Amino acid sequence: MAGEFSKDFRRFFFRGLAAVLPTVLTLAILIWVLSFIHTYIGQYTNRGAQWIVVQFISWIKYDSMSWSGPPGAWKSVEQAWADYWLVWIGFALAFVGIYIFGRFIASFLGRAVWRRVERGIFRLPIVKQVYPPVKQVTDLLFSDRKIEFSRVVAVSYPRKGIWSLGLVTSLGMKELQGPDNEMLTVFIPSSPMPVTGYTVTVRRDEVVDLPISIDEALRFTVSGGVVLPMNQILKDSKLQDQAPRHVLKVPEDNKETVE
Repeated sequence: MAGEFSKDFRRFFFRGLAAVLPTVLTLAILIWVLSFIHTYIGQYTNRGAQWIVVQFISWIKYDSMSWSGPPGAWKSVEQAWADYWLVWIGFALAFVGIYIFGRFIASFLGRAVWRRVERGIFRLPIVKQVYPPVKQVTDLLFSDRKIEFSRVVAVSYPRKGIWSLGLVTSLGMKELQGPDNEMLTVFIPSSPMPVTGYTVTVRRDEVVDLPISIDEALRFTVSGGVVLPMNQILKDSKLQDQAPRHVLKVPEDNKETVE
């Protein structure tokens, strides 16, 4: 009885965990992003908003502006920020600022300016070792350009005799192309996380085009090969024909039995 309860508990626990975990991880990532924005951008925009309020008070009372403002102005403004939870003003301004900056670098002038800034960053010692890989990751996550897969193929990888499912991304590099051999760049997704995998360049005549959609290929990869495309499922008779035949030896005068 205890063993049966333990088995049921383990089965239903992991089923519940599989259902809850995506939601929990999504919330955790969103909370981390919001906290990151507030810590590194929001608090500085809050300080800027407080400075504007202090300057406004100074202009109303003394018809002049100064960094320190009227006596006690900073303290009263900071207290009001805490009492009325105005910290969200800086958070909202951070979002608006990021949006405006994104609009700027999307323009012709903004792109030119940002390219010059990045060239300067790439020349900085230590920073140039960290910035490029970080930029590649952020570009992959947030760039408008998406990886486009043209078709599904089978590739003899990692060695001949073993077939891996792959997605054609583009033609091979120019230096690898031969006069008689067209090369293809193929992304081979990993199970059960198809967002990771390997990129290989192979000859066009060494791949087999598969009549399945990319969605079917991804389901096949995520399931570890359990979920086959409908048009690739063998009938029971064919499975029986291809099943290995095992010969069981029985003692003494009994004949060999074939399963």
